[in-house]
Amino acid sequence: MKNYLIRDPDNYTNVCVCTRKTHVRGVSHSCLILLENVAARSGGGGENGSGRRRCMAENRRVDANRNWAVLRAKLLGGAPGAGNYPTAVKGFVLHCNTSSADPWPNFYQPVIIVVAQGQKLVRIGGDEYHYGENVCFVAGVDMPVTSCVMEASEEKPYLSMSLNLDAARIANLAARVPPPSPGDAAPRGAAVQAVGPGLLDAFLRLLELTETPEHIPVMENLLLDEIHYRLLAGPFGGILRSLNTLGSQGNQISRAISWLKENYKEPLRVEKLAGQTNMAPSTFHKYFKQITTLSPLQYQKRLRLSEAQRLMLSGGHDVTQAAFAVGYESPTQFIREYKRLFGNPPRRNVMRMKGALSA
Repeated sequence: MKNYLIRDPDNYTNVCVCTRKTHVRGVSHSCLILLENVAARSGGGGENGSGRRRCMAENRRVDANRNWAVLRAKLLGGAPGAGNYPTAVKGFVLHCNTSSADPWPNFYQPVIIVVAQGQKLVRIGGDEYHYGENVCFVAGVDMPVTSCVMEASEEKPYLSMSLNLDAARIANLAARVPPPSPGDAAPRGAAVQAVGPGLLDAFLRLLELTETPEHIPVMENLLLDEIHYRLLAGPFGGILRSLNTLGSQGNQISRAISWLKENYKEPLRVEKLAGQTNMAPSTFHKYFKQITTLSPLQYQKRLRLSEAQRLMLSGGHDVTQAAFAVGYESPTQFIREYKRLFGNPPRRNVMRMKGALSA
C-alpha cells in the first residue's frame, strides 16, 4: 500500500497522507486549519506571535474560499453546458460535465487540471486517485491513464480547467528557480496536489484574462510564467525540473517518450532506444517504468491502440485498416489487445463511444 503526501505548495506544510485509493477533497481548507493548529501548539514568538499566525491563516482561508466561489461562478459562465471550451489563451480549456461516466483509458499530455467542483478518478498503473474540489492533477509527460468524472449532475456540474504545460518555459524557469531539497521529486510523471492560494489566484487571473481578449497579447506570458513557476516551486517541482532539464535521467526518459510518439508504428528495440538516452537497458527500463508505470513496449502498445481508436472514431478507418495503420501485422492480435485495454472489441467499443458523444 503506497502513501502519497499531499502538501500545500505555498508553504510546504503537510496536509494529509493519502493511500493507494486516494480521496482528496477540501485540502486547502484542511491545510489552513492545520496551520492554525500548528501555530497554536508551537508557541513560537509568544502569545502575540501565535495570535498573528492564527489571524493570517484565517485571512488566507477566507480569501481562498472567496476566490474558489468566484472561480466556480466564472467557470459556469464560460462553460454553460456539458463540453470542453477552448479559450483564447493557447492550451487553456474549460470543462463542464453534467453526468458521471465509466473509467476510460486515454493519454494525458503534460498538463495541469484544476477541479473547482465535482470529483474525478484517475488511475495511473496500480495507483488510484479520487480527487475533487480545490485539488489539481499535474502530468509532466504524456501519461497513460484511466480516468472518468465521478461526481456531476445538472444541478451541480463537474467544473474544471486544464492548461497544457510548456516544456521550454519550464526549462527556462528551472534555471532561475532554486532546486527543491532531496526527496521532493515525485517517483511518477504525474501526481495530485493541493491548489495553494498563490496558484489559485494565478488561475483566477488567467480565467479573468479570457474575458478581456485585448489584454491577452501583453498579459498571457506573464501569467503562464507565474503558473509554471509556482508548479516548479511546489511539491511536484522536482520531477518537472528533472523531466525538462537537459542531461538529467528524467529528461532522457522524456526524450525517449517523444521518440516513441513519433515512431510508434515501427518495431521497437528497447536496447537501441536505451542507447539513444545513453543508459544501460536495465537502467532505462527501470526509470521509464518508474515515471510512466509501463515498460517501453507496453507504452508503445498503448500509443498504437489509442491512435487506432482515434482513427476509427473519425470514420476514416475500419478495424483492419486501423490495425495496419498503427503498425500491427495481425488484425487478430490487434483485436485481442484492443479488447484487453478498452473492454470491448474495436467495432463495439467505437459504436458505444459514438453513441455517448452524440447523447
